[in-house]
Amino acid sequence: MGRGTGGAGADGGHGAGGHDAHGVPSAATARPEGPAGFVGCDETIEKLYFYLDGELTEQRRLEISRHLDLCGPCVGAYGFEAELRKLVASRCQDRVPDELRARVAQALQAETAPAD
Repeated sequence: MGRGTGGAGADGGHGAGGHDAHGVPSAATARPEGPAGFVGCDETIEKLYFYLDGELTEQRRLEISRHLDLCGPCVGAYGFEAELRKLVASRCQDRVPDELRARVAQALQAETAPAD
C-alpha cells in the first residue's frame, strides 16, 4: 500500500502550522469530519495503533489508508509509529533458557500422564 502526500500538496493540505514535533496534527487545525467514509486527522491518529495492529474492519482500514495517502503529517506519524514498533520488536526478544524449557516440558508431561 503506497504512502505519500498524494495530491494534497507538500504539507498534506493542512497549512504551515498546527502540528506537534512529530508532525501530528493538533486538534485546533485538524480537518473536521467530512462526508460518510471520510476520516479526519483526529480519528486517523486516534485509530493508528488499531490500524497498525490490523484490528479495524476492512472498511475502516480502507478509509484510514485513503487518508494516509493524502495527508503528509498523518503519514509521518504512521511511519514513526511503524518504525518504533519494528525497533521495539527487534530489541525485545527474550530467550527462554533451555533448562527452564525442559522443566516446563517435564511438568506438563507429569500432569498429563495417566495416574497409576
